[in-house]
Amino acid sequence: PFDISIIEIAEVDGEHQFEVLSTNGDTFLGGEDFDLRVIDYLADEFRREAGIDLHTDPLALQRLKDAAEKAKIELSSSQQTEINLPYITADASGPKHLNIKLTRAKLESLVEELIVQTIDPCKTALKDAGVSASDISDVILVGGQTRMPKVQDVVKEFFGKEARRDVNPDEAVAVGAAIQAGVLSGEVTDVLLLDVTPLSLGIETLGGVMTKLIEKNTTIPTKAAQVFSTADDSQSAVTVHVLQGEREVAGGNKSLGRFDLTDIPPAPRGVPQIEVSFDIDANGILNVSAKDKATGKEQSIVIRASSGLSDEEVDQMVKDAEAHAAEDKKFHELVGARNQADNLIHATNKSLKELGDKVEEQEAKDIEAAVEAVQEAMKSDDKTEIETTTAALAEVSGKLAERIYQQEAAAEGDNDGADGGGGPQDGAAEAKTEDQGDVVDAEFEEVKEDSK
Repeated sequence: PFDISIIEIAEVDGEHQFEVLSTNGDTFLGGEDFDLRVIDYLADEFRREAGIDLHTDPLALQRLKDAAEKAKIELSSSQQTEINLPYITADASGPKHLNIKLTRAKLESLVEELIVQTIDPCKTALKDAGVSASDISDVILVGGQTRMPKVQDVVKEFFGKEARRDVNPDEAVAVGAAIQAGVLSGEVTDVLLLDVTPLSLGIETLGGVMTKLIEKNTTIPTKAAQVFSTADDSQSAVTVHVLQGEREVAGGNKSLGRFDLTDIPPAPRGVPQIEVSFDIDANGILNVSAKDKATGKEQSIVIRASSGLSDEEVDQMVKDAEAHAAEDKKFHELVGARNQADNLIHATNKSLKELGDKVEEQEAKDIEAAVEAVQEAMKSDDKTEIETTTAALAEVSGKLAERIYQQEAAAEGDNDGADGGGGPQDGAAEAKTEDQGDVVDAEFEEVKEDSK
């Protein structure tokens, strides 16, 4: 597979620190794809000359594969090579021999499209790392395919510098793996390797949306925390659903696990503060915890690196997220509109209950009609209709709030007049509210008592 990593090397307290800033690539692109282009070319040429398709002959195809790989390697150091395969097949007229000359220029034209495919992952990796091509100090090529002159030319053109020649591309991966093994086993102590998360990590929140706590390509070890709240009044338990992926839609990501935080004291929705924390250590082991800040009660789950995804799955999930980006954006906006509408309905009903007899009969009817309109709109997937009915509800409930405020202000003015007017020296009480931080309504599924 084709991979690119942007790595920053620094010396910290006499030790070399290798930090992976970003990774990207195409797991479905590699040296064998180059071989296949040569195989198809040789088979097509032979069919044109001899009228026989070698693709249907497994033995002949294997000989072609070996010859194609050998020719590809030879053309890295010479301008032309000859593929000579006697007795490649036979027909009624007798044995057939394959003899085709292949030039470096022809090989480059056959694989040009494959080489171009490596550019986009390079651009993405630079963007994710927050650097430009000119910021790269050294380029190291890894893998035998990078010996191809055309590949080296494209690398030079993209990064604006020659790749280093003092690193053996065939040995680089093996040497790196040996160093990593030494670091993990404790035998190598003067090198620190800092890896990154291949995909974003987060939890499922209200409306089936994934809320990310740790973004893709974040250096590990790392920690992140965010405060969430309940979605229903008197909700006594929440379910924390841990996800990995890049989709906005929770269901489009990989589920890593879930756990329940129970015995939350009864309170109105949005009041409880539940802090969800993600902690990834240097070995990629993820610890997720949820803590009720009022009671101090906490639950957690440990997700080991082995429960993650293969390189192929990571690449596929990134591509899947890109393919569904527009669709996911619409879904996120629709969920946001529904959540906003639901919050307004809840606040309006609460106000009506608290105001009681202060609400005039016609006002109550208008508000109830507006609430019903919003509730009906929320059943559909029409974001515009939801936003329109929500705005209408906000307008009628706002008029009620304005009228009540004016009445109370007038009544207070009358009282002040009767008392001779209260000045600043009377010590007007200043309402102080404790900073609650960023609180997000999370879709924490309520755990029913009979399901425990």
